[in-house]
Amino acid sequence: MIRFKFIDKIPTVFRNKYLLTIIIFLVWLLLFDSNNLIARYKEMRELHKLKTEKEYYIKRIEVDRQKLYELKTDNHNLEKFAREQYHMKKPDEDLYIILTPQEDRRITRKNN
Repeated sequence: MIRFKFIDKIPTVFRNKYLLTIIIFLVWLLLFDSNNLIARYKEMRELHKLKTEKEYYIKRIEVDRQKLYELKTDNHNLEKFAREQYHMKKPDEDLYIILTPQEDRRITRKNN
């Protein structure tokens, strides 16, 4: 008789075996399954981060492609690039490199 008193205290909605099965199934899916909500949230966050990186790299590729085209088509741009990036100079020229404090910090960090 004690068993029946305990069952009588449970609301009738939760005594339904189909509803109880559905609730257990949903709890299992939401918390214990390999595709639970926590894992799904982490995957969606990672996907958003990867999409953002993809957009950045697509833009970067386009900028680099444009620079490469300019370097291949115009000798003046090629000479300008060589002088700025590789500090190349003509034999009768003197080269002075002036660094801003921010650039100087960047160079010292690279060397350390």
